[in-house]
Amino acid sequence: MHAPSDEQLQRIAEATGASLLKARLTLVTAESCTGGWIAKAVTDIAGSSAWFDCGMAAYSYEAKQALLGVRPETLEQHGAVSRETVLEMVSGALVHSGAGIAVAVTGIAGPGGGTEDKPVGTVWIGWKRRGGYPTARAFHFEGDRDAVRRQTVAAALEGLGTVL
Repeated sequence: MHAPSDEQLQRIAEATGASLLKARLTLVTAESCTGGWIAKAVTDIAGSSAWFDCGMAAYSYEAKQALLGVRPETLEQHGAVSRETVLEMVSGALVHSGAGIAVAVTGIAGPGGGTEDKPVGTVWIGWKRRGGYPTARAFHFEGDRDAVRRQTVAAALEGLGTVL
């Protein structure tokens, strides 16, 4: 996947909004490595108040625990960039909002912070519909910090279709 342009992100956000409107659902975002960029992308769309509830940028361990209910044990055992953490983030976003569907992201955008097990570009994305089961997927994006984050925003929004 290449890094999408601003125009491509706008088209993806518009399509997401149309799908959410059709499904009569509102969205909550729980973001770490994107720092609120998913929420920005959707709120750049006029009329998004009809389908966007709120966004939480939880970068630190403490914020993930306080805002999203991620358990300290999960972070200690698996780290912030893990399937287990993103599943707790996406579930916590629904608990702490009035939305009907959630997306959560956590990853290593770079340029530093990567390890052999979790290199730069490793991102976990989770999706969940209220009352449903969460799903999560690991991605390995290429490019610099901006490219990794752009690809994460696109994949997060496009993946909502799997739980709509």
